[in-house]
Amino acid sequence: MTDLNTLFRLDGRVALVAGAASGIGRAAAHGLAASGAITVCADLNEQGAASTAAEIRDQGGTADAVALDITDQASVDAAVHGIRSRRQRLDILVSTPAVNVRKPLLRYTAEEFEKVLRLNLKGSFLIAQAAGRVMSESKRGSIILFSSIRSLVVEPGQGAYAATKAGLVQLARAFAAELGGDGVRVNCIAPGVVETPLTEPIKRNPDWYSAYANKNALGRWATADEMAGPVVFLASDAASYITGTVLFVDGGWTAIDGRFQPPV
Repeated sequence: MTDLNTLFRLDGRVALVAGAASGIGRAAAHGLAASGAITVCADLNEQGAASTAAEIRDQGGTADAVALDITDQASVDAAVHGIRSRRQRLDILVSTPAVNVRKPLLRYTAEEFEKVLRLNLKGSFLIAQAAGRVMSESKRGSIILFSSIRSLVVEPGQGAYAATKAGLVQLARAFAAELGGDGVRVNCIAPGVVETPLTEPIKRNPDWYSAYANKNALGRWATADEMAGPVVFLASDAASYITGTVLFVDGGWTAIDGRFQPPV
C-alpha cells in the first residue's frame, strides 16, 4: 500500500535541473531539494548554477553545480556522465531553458528561427535523450520538459516559439511511449505568464504586462516559485501513473474565451 505520508517525498533521488541559474529552473531546483532530492543545478551560466546550489546547501539541502549547454552533445554527455559517476543514478530531469525572438514570421531571419529551434527543441531533445538512456537502464525515472501555453494558443510575434513548444509536447509524448516499458515517465509542464528573465521585456511595458495579467482567470502573473509544486508533483510517486501528458499551470489562461465580461 502506498505510504501517503511520503507520497511527495524525493529522499535519496538524484535530480538534474537544466536552467537552474534563474527563473523557473532555480525555483524547480529549490523545490526538489526541499522535498529531499539530491539536486544537480546545471546551466550555461555556471556561476549562477553554483549560486543556486549554494542557496540550497545553506538551507540544509544537498546540491551540486555543473556547467551545461543543452544544445551541445558533448556538454550534455559530460554532465550526465559526471552525475552518474558521482551519484551512481539519475532519477529526475527537469529541463527549462528556452529563448524567444518576438517578431512577425515574415520578418524572421533563418538565423533567428534556427536560434529558437536549436535551444527550445534540439536542446530539450538532447538532454531528455541522455537522461532517458540512464533511466531506462535503472527502470525508473521522471523527465519533465517545459512547454508553454503557446503550444496550444498563439498570438502575433510568437510563431517560432509556439512551434517549438508544440513540438516539445509531441517529443515528450514520443519519449513517454518509448520509455514507458522501462518505468520512465515523461511529461510536460505548460506555464502561462511567469515573471522570469525571459519575460522581463514585457514587464517593462505596463500595458502589455497588465493585458497578460487580465487574460487569465486569476488576474495576475505567476511567480517562478509557483512552478516548483507542479515539478515536485510530477517527479514524485504522487504522479506514478501520469506520463505523456501536459500539465497546464496557467492561472486559467487556456480556459477563458476572450477578455469581455458578458452582462449576465
